[in-house]
Amino acid sequence: MKSLISKYIDEIRNARIEDFKDKAAEVEQFRVRFLGRKGVMNELFEQFKALPNEQKKEMGIALNELKTAALAKVEEWKNYVEQSPELNDTHDLTMPADLYQRGSRHVLSVTMNEIAEIFARIGFTVEESVEIEDDWHLFSALNFPPDHPARDMQDTFFVQKEEGKTDVALRTHTSSVQVRVMETHKPPIRIIAPGRVFRNEAISARAHCIFHQVEALYVDKKVTFADLKQTLLYFAKEMFGEATQIRLRPSYFPFTEPSAEMDISCNICGGKGCNICKGTGWLEILGCGMVDPNVLEACGIDSKEYTGFALGMGVERMAMLKYQIRDLRLYFENDLRFLHQFDNII
Repeated sequence: MKSLISKYIDEIRNARIEDFKDKAAEVEQFRVRFLGRKGVMNELFEQFKALPNEQKKEMGIALNELKTAALAKVEEWKNYVEQSPELNDTHDLTMPADLYQRGSRHVLSVTMNEIAEIFARIGFTVEESVEIEDDWHLFSALNFPPDHPARDMQDTFFVQKEEGKTDVALRTHTSSVQVRVMETHKPPIRIIAPGRVFRNEAISARAHCIFHQVEALYVDKKVTFADLKQTLLYFAKEMFGEATQIRLRPSYFPFTEPSAEMDISCNICGGKGCNICKGTGWLEILGCGMVDPNVLEACGIDSKEYTGFALGMGVERMAMLKYQIRDLRLYFENDLRFLHQFDNII
């Protein structure tokens, strides 16, 4: 055993790191060979236990010398590797070859595109317009009375609001796009108006001063509320699944008459009642109604010959329901941890 230990000590002392090809890897192999759990030192210590007591003192000194030599050599080589610029490679060879993550669309863009695709299947085209609007296209043409609360500065970001001048504001809804289309196109009209809108509201988990809408408009001869209801049912089933049910509740909007708000059966609990739907089994998703004749006439369309329906929904709310997002502020914070959750939904 003593001769074997001497052989190992000589091997350690004569080993040269310059002879190694892959220096870092071979240093680790050397360490494992001598000092690893199944290495030379452990094997020799097992043999040491079986020696007669009179031999243990001499063999113990030899084993400690071997262990000291192995530890010193490994430490020397590790320092050499760490201090050698050509060996201290900062590249992690286990990383994927593509070091840059693939970009993806924002969850709001994905949701807006999905809504547009659903309406495109039934003949609706996309119309867009300016985000800074005048009073006529934003309020007056849509049958808003002069004293309507939406004209108050608490709700609207005004760019220009001076006595004797036309009010100009950041649009509070994409209904202004509907007005511009009705002014410049003859029926039949079948469009959706997606876009960003602005309202002077406190930012919270359920509200923001910036959000997105998709509004739809259909004007033609003999358009009825039944056409509106079937369009809404088709949209709900395509967006949230075939099992989705809808219900319409009477409401009021200045630009539609009659008006309604639409609920869908809660897709979280299946209509049984949960904290998201507040135990009712229903979730409100949009407002709708038949276009008020005053709006048609203001836009130059004969209300005796044509009728139409309009509807509008918040894209953030659609995404919240579809992907169960609890805080609306997450959409605008650009937190990559949040955004990367939706890389695979495109």
